[in-house]
Amino acid sequence: MREKLTDALYGLGWGTVKRLPEPLAVGLGQRIADTVWKRRGKGVLRLEANLARVLPDASPGRLAQLSREGMRSYMRYWMESFRLPAWSEERIRNGFSAEDLYRLEEALAGGRGVVLALPHMGNYDLAGAWVTTRLGVPFTTVAERLKPESLYDRFVAYREGLGMEVLPHAGGSAFGTLARRLRAGGLVCLVADRDLSSSGIEVKFFGEAAKMPAGPAMLAVQTGALLLPVTLWYDSSPVMRGRIHAPVEVPETGTRAEKAAVMTQQLADAFASGIAEHPQDWHMLQRLWLADLGRRDDEPTDKSSGTEKP
Repeated sequence: MREKLTDALYGLGWGTVKRLPEPLAVGLGQRIADTVWKRRGKGVLRLEANLARVLPDASPGRLAQLSREGMRSYMRYWMESFRLPAWSEERIRNGFSAEDLYRLEEALAGGRGVVLALPHMGNYDLAGAWVTTRLGVPFTTVAERLKPESLYDRFVAYREGLGMEVLPHAGGSAFGTLARRLRAGGLVCLVADRDLSSSGIEVKFFGEAAKMPAGPAMLAVQTGALLLPVTLWYDSSPVMRGRIHAPVEVPETGTRAEKAAVMTQQLADAFASGIAEHPQDWHMLQRLWLADLGRRDDEPTDKSSGTEKP
């Protein structure tokens, strides 16, 4: 019953919100975000705990302010996503602005495969739609299998409607397909700041141990594709901003696993730099650091870690 309700709510979002005038949708999203924030449920508390690691010297008041801004940013993502299928091509082309775009364009123009790796920041669906619309470049991505299956199908249909090829995250065939796309000079886009498997690579992230997916680095090592970190953020305008960071190069020495470990750490460092600049746009409402994985979301954490509840 709960899964059916979840699917119905998402269906209502895609069916109703996309028809709202943009100012009304923006205002609705902010009201929903503020209501959720005031209830201080597990997601909001987890967001504040994560932000405390990003800004260890922040006061409880500052963390509360950031979590409120974070929930507004997160709800802006959802309102935009529900409305994206109804956006015109012109609206999509004008909805995103990328710094250092030349890094991507030069690699693709030279026929080299490219892996774009992103954290959970801003609206990566909008960035993807901009790539397929503004740049005219198709790309392949993966999606976590959701329950119920009908909800997963909704997300796949939504992203395919934006011009993306979507592969299921579960199973071992996705890596092989991604590698083939890259060897053919294609583009692959992966959200890569939270490991959903048992094969993640341990990194230092804001000074503490976390695990991130091995996929982006391993694909670059095995195919020779260029690995580019990307971070996204919002400002007060309707346009989302982004930066394509310097490439993460494949080390000259070491085993494949050793090379991937070095590259994943560099990827984590690039993510950290973007998140530190725009912490309110990092939508990490789940446990990420290894020290938190065995702890309940409502359990107070050690004050020495800077993640106590305000």
